[in-house]
Amino acid sequence: MPWNIPFLDRPILWYGFLFALGFFLGYLVFCYLLHREGISYKKANEIAEQFLLYIGLGAIIGARLGDVFFYQNPHQWLAEPLEILYIWQGGLSSHGAAVGILIALIFLTRRLKRRFKVSISFLKVLDYTVIPVALAGACIRIGNFINQEILGRPTELPWGIIFLHPADGSLITPRHPVQLYESAGYLVLFFLLLWLFKNKEFFLRTGKISGLFLVLLFGFRFFVEVFKEEQSMLLAPDFPFTMGQLLSIPLVLLGSYLLARKTERERL
Repeated sequence: MPWNIPFLDRPILWYGFLFALGFFLGYLVFCYLLHREGISYKKANEIAEQFLLYIGLGAIIGARLGDVFFYQNPHQWLAEPLEILYIWQGGLSSHGAAVGILIALIFLTRRLKRRFKVSISFLKVLDYTVIPVALAGACIRIGNFINQEILGRPTELPWGIIFLHPADGSLITPRHPVQLYESAGYLVLFFLLLWLFKNKEFFLRTGKISGLFLVLLFGFRFFVEVFKEEQSMLLAPDFPFTMGQLLSIPLVLLGSYLLARKTERERL
């Protein structure tokens, strides 16, 4: 039985709530990181507000376009192109969100330099961004679990979960709770990155924490995909990899490049 919002008598949309909660917590973490770097609370809040705006737009637009182009039947959105805008009907891709965030950070970096006179590189902004993003990702995957979507493959393991109302109408049977696997992994990654942020020798090396984030998150995602049902309509049933695995590979390679490249020490 769904929970209702007091006084409004409307059901709580848990995915939307946890999505928003993830971004709000990310905003607070971003403020904390800036303040730890010596920026005043007022200026940190102003910068974090811009961060929330740019990252929010980049993530939502990128996630929607990623789902449309990599997971949906192209005939569907070619016949009804306006449905691309119907984000309330579901269909968001985390890989698309990653690309959208990277593009948004280009504009955010320019904004910081122009409005706040903050001399900072794109990669250093990315270093600050990946920490709250890991926390937001953990919240969003819990929303997927409650929504009974992004299902795991059937399993006989004792921790298999039976989803009584799967979003895609799949067979009701014990399944790997892959949403919780990912949420736990992202949460561990968040605390690891937060610890590394306090290790100035590592964090000041621009791009290293971003590279580690990309390698660990999307490397873990590549592994977890083994336990997921395929979601893309574009791959044959007998294809050896899932779409999620294919899209994770370039991001792992990008992270590996960032870890391997020589870099300068940089701070705000």
